Amino acid sequence: MKSLIKILVIAVVLVAVSCKKDTAPNYQFMPNMYESAGYETYGEAAFKDGVEAQIPAKGSVARGHVPFDIENSTAGYELAKATLMSPLSADDIDTERGKELYNIYCGICHGTKGNGQGNLVKREKILGIPSYDDAGRAITGGSIYHTIYYGKNAMGSYANQINEEERWQVVSYVLTLKADLEK
Repeated sequence: MKSLIKILVIAVVLVAVSCKKDTAPNYQFMPNMYESAGYETYGEAAFKDGVEAQIPAKGSVARGHVPFDIENSTAGYELAKATLMSPLSADDIDTERGKELYNIYCGICHGTKGNGQGNLVKREKILGIPSYDDAGRAITGGSIYHTIYYGKNAMGSYANQINEEERWQVVSYVLTLKADLEK
């Protein structure tokens, strides 16, 4: 009797193993749970109002995005200049990464040394880019961040091109350039 049970168990295992195909899916239990119905983009009406591209819920914040609470005004600039500090610790600051980002986004106008002599200024495409060490130009990390985020005068915003951590890397590199120019 025991040998008959052993033979039966071995037969069941062999049948189960031999019927398994790695190239095709096996039996599916409740396939609607993980196989969603596909919709053609802007083709079929999936929502009651017929609009497929829905606006995010009011007050929602995109994943990984941190809202910047200082407003885009002269008062906001002065507030950022006085109070805004870098959240990066000394260990988190990567000077090489800051230099790379600065050369990509800022160096074309401000120059690789921060002296306001970038290629566009030398070719007279843009005029009036100040040096970081100009007298009366007391820039701080907060004012630099605010300017990168919102832009200032002829300079546009770079908030969409570089994320928050990269902006602070650029700020730390600009402060390094400013210190080098003031020597």
